[in-house]
Amino acid sequence: MHEFELIKKYFSKLSKKNKSALNLNDDVFFDKKKELVISIDTYNDKIHFIDFNKPDLVIKKIIRSSISDLICKGVQPKFYFISGSGNKKSFSNNNLLKISKSLKQEQKKYGIFLCGGDTTFSNKLSFSITSVGYSKDIIYRNKAKINDDIYVTGNLGDSFIGLQILKKKIKFNKKINDYFINKYYKPDIQLNIAKKLLLFANSSIDISDGLISDLEKMLNMQNYSYEITEKKIPISKYLSKLIKIHKFDKSRLVSKGDDYQVLFTAAGSKSRIIDRTSKILGIKITKIGKIIHGIKKSRIIDEKGKKILLKNKGYIHQF
Repeated sequence: MHEFELIKKYFSKLSKKNKSALNLNDDVFFDKKKELVISIDTYNDKIHFIDFNKPDLVIKKIIRSSISDLICKGVQPKFYFISGSGNKKSFSNNNLLKISKSLKQEQKKYGIFLCGGDTTFSNKLSFSITSVGYSKDIIYRNKAKINDDIYVTGNLGDSFIGLQILKKKIKFNKKINDYFINKYYKPDIQLNIAKKLLLFANSSIDISDGLISDLEKMLNMQNYSYEITEKKIPISKYLSKLIKIHKFDKSRLVSKGDDYQVLFTAAGSKSRIIDRTSKILGIKITKIGKIIHGIKKSRIIDEKGKKILLKNKGYIHQF
């Protein structure tokens, strides 16, 4: 049973009288009257991070991926709560000092503040982060319109390569290894775009499980499909070079997740303001496709105009 089947079968009915829960089909809770926006995420050792040998970097990854849920809604994160379950080895004095130092750095970088949390003893290490922000409105997940253009911020695929290097499945020179590992632990989340998204986006989501997987989540309550041009999907110069040298599959790499970039749709009439926003904020924003009518018509098109078949569209939360 995957995540959405579980929610629909056991929990959706519990939220029916609570409009702020957004039918449990979005990344946040939004109380419009109180202008309150909340998200929560849980991270488990060996699943959401490879190990805890670098607690200072793991905690940065966790914090950034958590607040990206608010950022993609057009909301500035303000506060966070952190709960951790672990043992004396995980939460040694040395590790706690590193975690504390990293949290201080992240707070300064993103203008957020710790408000509380909890700790429990367990031989299985995990963290839960609750992120809080305030806004009069948000960009909902399922509000795309026919002929909307599809955009994504930043570059995709670097984090997955970093993970493969850490798992020792691939290896390059130190400079290349360090670049991709850094992208895995410290994703380039686009904080400043939160201030502008409400001006042009019709729907949005952050890319946590992979470009195609999250794009399909964004359309999961609508009878729409998408058309993506593979060539337009933005990647770094480092990844572009590796693809050429090693013949890596670009569509597969950008569908593996952990990028935490903002994926959104917007009307064609908004292209100028999006381009201007990209230049003013210094954020890479790339148009990669379009929303089309009908279901089961989604496709990724290669340089020759042929449809690319993807066996794995991204990470799926199975239970």
